[in-house]
Amino acid sequence: MTRERRFVIGVDLDGVCADFYGGLRPIAAEWLGVNVTSLPERVTWGLPEWGVDMAPGGYEALHRFAVTQRELFRVLPPMPGGPAALRKLSAENVRIRIITHRFFIKHFHQVAARQTIEWLDYHDIPYWDLCFMQEKAAVGADLYLEDSPRNVELLRSENLSTIVFTNSTNEDLPGPRANTWAEALELILNRKRDWEQQRH
Repeated sequence: MTRERRFVIGVDLDGVCADFYGGLRPIAAEWLGVNVTSLPERVTWGLPEWGVDMAPGGYEALHRFAVTQRELFRVLPPMPGGPAALRKLSAENVRIRIITHRFFIKHFHQVAARQTIEWLDYHDIPYWDLCFMQEKAAVGADLYLEDSPRNVELLRSENLSTIVFTNSTNEDLPGPRANTWAEALELILNRKRDWEQQRH
């Protein structure tokens, strides 16, 4: 007996489920040797506002320190309302596919994967699939929730429905967008209903 296919939402992790910039900021201040108040909360892609590229090793060195020495991926705060909204989506029979490019630096994939799984479990975030990959279009979701300007543009260039999860790096991108997880939940469930109607 063939099971009926479920609606699949492809959910980015950093900046959508996890407050990546908020969690990285105090670690970056420690690594840079500056007061955390000197690092602005509103940033653009690549964090030029924090002067990371001027430090020895640049962003890659900061990222390695944050993950291997401060367990960044295990201690990031969740985005407000995110875990609860994902549990509601799961209860609505949505297949949650977490997609993240956390393997972009060599030689500590095991650490990154372990911290990621521990974080998801600790915050009781339901998911069926966990994809560590850069090419997010390849996972075959019906709808994507993403904050990276580059990824949004790539997904949309392949005519894949994508909701922008708003932060200071993507404010120039056109909608649809969600400023909060409550808005994201409504948009996702509306799209799921449309998808179901088209299939029947």
